Amino acid sequence: MEIRVLRYFLEIAREGNMTRAAKRLHVTQPTLSKQMKELEQELGKKLFRRGSTSVSLTDEGMLLRKRAEDLLAMADKIENEFKALDEITGGDIYIGCAESHLIKYLARAVSRLNEKYAGIHYHITSGDTSQVAESLDRGLLDFALIVEPPDLSKYNYLEVPGHDTWGVLMRKDCPLADKAAIEVSDILPYPIFCSEQSAKVDLPRWCGEQVDQLNVMATFNLSGNAAVFAREGLGVVLTFDKLIEVSEESDLCFRQIIPSLHTKMYVIWKKYQVFTPVAERLLSELKNQCLQDFL
Repeated sequence: MEIRVLRYFLEIAREGNMTRAAKRLHVTQPTLSKQMKELEQELGKKLFRRGSTSVSLTDEGMLLRKRAEDLLAMADKIENEFKALDEITGGDIYIGCAESHLIKYLARAVSRLNEKYAGIHYHITSGDTSQVAESLDRGLLDFALIVEPPDLSKYNYLEVPGHDTWGVLMRKDCPLADKAAIEVSDILPYPIFCSEQSAKVDLPRWCGEQVDQLNVMATFNLSGNAAVFAREGLGVVLTFDKLIEVSEESDLCFRQIIPSLHTKMYVIWKKYQVFTPVAERLLSELKNQCLQDFL
């Protein structure tokens, strides 16, 4: 199975039309059709449902699409890494970030690196710790910023100064907004939005045995999306402070929880990781930024 053929396959899947895909790929439609028939024969599965003017993916085709996207992302990353070995003026860096105001240290490191080198492109993806760690394990990222203690059997790490403070985000007309801080008993009557990670890890740290009494209506990977639900009056968000705007002009407010709950952030990378020159320099800048605040 060739990388080129997988690129052809993905283009057809995106376009839903063999002729349009052929034009975008600058190949003839018969050549493209022949390549796809050979791919189906190689895999022993039918990948497309062919209509008169369009094509759609079979269940097997959907599986191949997911695998092909991962493989091509890895292939592109490898190609960019080898290109970067010969030049330090530019390159690509792949980073996964959990939500936290502490990524300001990453922003500062990027700013410092940009003063020294032009032409660096940063590919930053957001998600909870399990999502970005999975991408790191698959080799799609150079390093990740996570908000739970790292697995020391798999990763090297750098502790980021400071911590995130947990609290409740809600509309200003919510009865809970009248409280200076939120206890577990206060939040029990309300639908809760939080990340899947916090539902499994952080809520039990705060609530203990009462965690089963909480009404977690929905889980979100990004607090910004959960805040939209809160703004519409559907419930309250359990999240970090400083992620969502709660100025006087905002219709939302934030109250800390008691007992207080804090979370640290860590930069992690795989043990025995071989970095490109630009990724190594960004990590060095990150270490310098963190060290300055620790001192």
